Amino acid sequence: MIIIKDLQKKQGRYFQLSIEHLQINQGESFGLLGNNGAGKTTLFRLILDLIESNSGTISIQGKPVHTTEDWKFITGSFLDESFLIDYLSALEYFEMLGKLKGVSKEKLLELIETYRSFLGDDMFVKGKFIRDLSKGNKSKVGIFSAIIGTPKLIILDEPFANLDPSSQIKLKEILKKKQREEGTTLLISSHDLKHMSEVSSRIVILHNGEIVKDENTNENTLKELETYFAKFVD
Repeated sequence: MIIIKDLQKKQGRYFQLSIEHLQINQGESFGLLGNNGAGKTTLFRLILDLIESNSGTISIQGKPVHTTEDWKFITGSFLDESFLIDYLSALEYFEMLGKLKGVSKEKLLELIETYRSFLGDDMFVKGKFIRDLSKGNKSKVGIFSAIIGTPKLIILDEPFANLDPSSQIKLKEILKKKQREEGTTLLISSHDLKHMSEVSSRIVILHNGEIVKDENTNENTLKELETYFAKFVD
């Protein structure tokens, strides 16, 4: 699905990211962990061709992301609020994305109802724009926007961060179902070790822009992650 080779991204003289080889397979639930500044968001932005690398290649389904836009039609993503158009209502934003992704209004409304328990009703209040929503509801708008069009690849940066506990539980259920029933490839970053150990079939840890751990999850994963990150506690 995704192949990364000899990837380097520098900030001045220093490396933000340096990955010799990384392959993410179709249908994999891939969790990305690391302390602040480890390079997680930088990697996601490079995969989405939002920034340029200094060297190396990233390919999705065999095609370099910087030479084609084909991958955009199978990819849904939400990294932060800059992805949103805050002067639109949530429904207007969803309808705009639906048109871009070839989803009819009827199918879009059906999808909204399917995820209504996660989305809630507040964002659909008449006269309320995305800029008027709470941080949690803005995150829900972004997460749902990444699902529109049944993408084969979904990339989410810190999707649990602003959600209340009930919404976090629902999101975990949504992600597991997408991966299990639709074979969706998931790329998710988070600082929450428990959530990541529950939704990921594989976890990669970045430290100072380099991969220091790459393992499939098992019943011991959470404890192993806690042990690893405890090393950085003073």
